[in-house]
Amino acid sequence: MTKTSLPIAMLLAASLLGGAAHAQSAATPYFAKIDVRRDGHMSAKTIAGVVFDDANRNGRLDAGEHGVPGIKVSNSLDVVVTDKAGRYALPVRPDMAVFVIQPSGWRVPTDAHWVPQFAYQHKPKGSPKALRYGGLPPTGPLPASINFPIIPTETGQNFAKEFECAVLGDVQPASNIEVGYVRDSLVRELANAPKKPACLLALGDIVSDDLNLLPRTVEVMGVLGVPQWWVQGNHDYDHDADHDIDSSDTWRRSYGPNNYAFEMGEALFIVLDNVSFPCGEDPDEARERPFCKQYWKTYNGRLLPDQMTFIANVLKATDPKKLVVFAAHIPFAGFDNAESQPHQTDNMDKLYALVKGRPALSLTGHSHTLENLAAGDSMGGWKDTIGVTTIPFRHLVAGAVAGDWWGGDYDIDGTPMSIQGDGSPRGYVDFAVRGTDYTLDYRASGLPRDRAMWLSVSTPRFRDWADKIFAWRDAPEDKRDPVPPLSVQDLPDVKLLSPTDLAGQSWLTADVWMGDTTTKVMVAIDGAASAPMTRTQEMKGERVLNGSAYSDPFALQRQLTMARTAIQSRSGDPETQGYVQGRQKRLPPMPPQPRGSRADHSPHIWRYDLPKDLAEGMHTAVVTVTRDQGEPARDTLVFEVRRTALKPTFDFEHWDKFKNQ
Repeated sequence: MTKTSLPIAMLLAASLLGGAAHAQSAATPYFAKIDVRRDGHMSAKTIAGVVFDDANRNGRLDAGEHGVPGIKVSNSLDVVVTDKAGRYALPVRPDMAVFVIQPSGWRVPTDAHWVPQFAYQHKPKGSPKALRYGGLPPTGPLPASINFPIIPTETGQNFAKEFECAVLGDVQPASNIEVGYVRDSLVRELANAPKKPACLLALGDIVSDDLNLLPRTVEVMGVLGVPQWWVQGNHDYDHDADHDIDSSDTWRRSYGPNNYAFEMGEALFIVLDNVSFPCGEDPDEARERPFCKQYWKTYNGRLLPDQMTFIANVLKATDPKKLVVFAAHIPFAGFDNAESQPHQTDNMDKLYALVKGRPALSLTGHSHTLENLAAGDSMGGWKDTIGVTTIPFRHLVAGAVAGDWWGGDYDIDGTPMSIQGDGSPRGYVDFAVRGTDYTLDYRASGLPRDRAMWLSVSTPRFRDWADKIFAWRDAPEDKRDPVPPLSVQDLPDVKLLSPTDLAGQSWLTADVWMGDTTTKVMVAIDGAASAPMTRTQEMKGERVLNGSAYSDPFALQRQLTMARTAIQSRSGDPETQGYVQGRQKRLPPMPPQPRGSRADHSPHIWRYDLPKDLAEGMHTAVVTVTRDQGEPARDTLVFEVRRTALKPTFDFEHWDKFKNQ
């Protein structure tokens, strides 16, 4: 893109900063492309070039500009380090991305929408067949050289040691309506955040199958003026490609490499496309995962041999004291899909061996759940699905910007509430790094930044209500009554308890969204001494526990009755009737009912059993949360006990006994 085509506001910012010191903060625009030279000798076996300090920030290696030594460059397999003049040379592969690994203390350029420009795609003949979303056109012969511009970051901000990134689980708009939801929630909230993040790290499923939405999604998120580092997900593929090596072609044309790395501060980010699609071409995968051959095209979570080699080579060239942050789409290990093979990553034992002894962290998305798994956690099913029984370092499944795929009723801002299957709200993770230490805090969309949990009460009447709706929902759709047996209006106020509720066992619930094995959750009833709450899922090798007794009453009350299904109008426009979500065909208007996920299992619910002799009247429960790697939190639940039943709606019987005077 030429300088004259840049947005006016950005040009003004760039011109005003043109006389500043050469070192730039992360918020300062640095718009340029890599320097691809096609004049001169081209080698059939080696690609070479220079990583250089782009003093005039034009993206070209000009006279007087100098190479930078010690910078890692890769061909998606091999990793080399530049010599004292900034030069590198790499073997040519028939289908590859050639890229610089952004070094700590330096920045690669971005385009006008803040997408990093750090790679060259080499696929001489392009995509082997016409693809729905265009694929990758022929790139032709290799250039004579590929030079990578970088500039130093501003050291006065201590950016070399400290930074914060917004980690985005599945953004996943499936339509232009849903791109608007991204704009009105995530982008607006980050624009209003107290501090601009140093980067966006989006963990795949940037869109939902319609790759034509990528340009608008890029532009919408680019408003934040923050480098956008992206992971490819299973909904970002060319689904009409016949081979895994071709299924990322449109992504490579639109964004860049699907496997790469970059550094910030004392952290090395290794970005991996761990969605093998179509799966089964790797011999080990075909042997170990028969479903890859049972279906015409499906995917599986796996790291293929070339990726394992790339990881090993990056680690070998990197200081072992750096924090290694793996960023992928499919969870390395997950709670929600603990017994599902395609939705976790097969060969974790091999990856763990590569990173053994290094500080490490895994950031993934995919399951639209928030799962903060600590080192030493174990789930039944992992041994069979991913080859390990426990995890050696923290794994975060980061929830989803889209929540439950942009489902549920509208919130006050006109965006679907979209509560996720584990009970957590849609949102993003605030990842703050200090050296090799870090914190992880969840920022729930549409809620105060410091809100960290839902509080509620599980009563016998709540569990009976939920079980009846579960049974209706699990029945065949063509055989059940179209109207659910109950709605949220049939559920008594769970925070208004009777002696029967207490005798039949009722308990407080705290759904602590970022809660993990190290989290301490305490409750103080009516000002008494704090007592510990009990985590319902211990993560000690047991299976996933589910059902109304393991659910989040707060979330289920919103998930099991959705009125948006009933919306209709007399406009005559079929696109405005009923309900549509994601790639679904529009459903006709139907009675309010549960649709989407249900929070009947979760790794982050704590409970506290209420005394059966709790006195009549008002009560308070103050819940406090402390976490090893995140902010403390506090919330208060107000509830009451009444010995006699209270009429829930207006008492016309009493009113009508008297006439107005």
